[in-house]
Amino acid sequence: MTDIDLDAIAAKRDRLQAEYITAGRPPTSARGIHHTALMCSDVEQTIRFYQGVLEFPLTDLFGNRDYQGSTHFFFDVGNGNLLAFFDFPGLDLGPYQEVLGGINHIAISVTKEKWDYLRGKLDAEGVAYQEASGTSLYFRDPDGVRLELLADPLGEMYGTKVL
Repeated sequence: MTDIDLDAIAAKRDRLQAEYITAGRPPTSARGIHHTALMCSDVEQTIRFYQGVLEFPLTDLFGNRDYQGSTHFFFDVGNGNLLAFFDFPGLDLGPYQEVLGGINHIAISVTKEKWDYLRGKLDAEGVAYQEASGTSLYFRDPDGVRLELLADPLGEMYGTKVL
């Protein structure tokens, strides 16, 4: 890692916040995230993890219109939001990597009770995780995608309103 000027970064962050986060901002043009689409190496392994361990119901599964032999499938992650996957058999895709424009992690909101329960399921399955702030669990899915189960209410993070 190169040396960075933390004071300059903090000053820029303060300037951006003052300039772009405004009182009385107009409403968003969006209705929400319809689905986030990720890639997986094995459809059944992904279903067993997301539906079996995390208890996100599989809602649909069909052939991918853009790549013959590929499957496109969806999990309900609550509040009308879906997490989708594609497999791409025969493409010999490499392992997950964080890259510019890629996904750092997906944070999924759950109640504190469900958070405690799912932590127990992760333990039972031997899924390693990192706990942060008593409300976040960071872990990886079978293909290495970093996930976060967050027990904070939607629109809040660690006691701060972000919406």
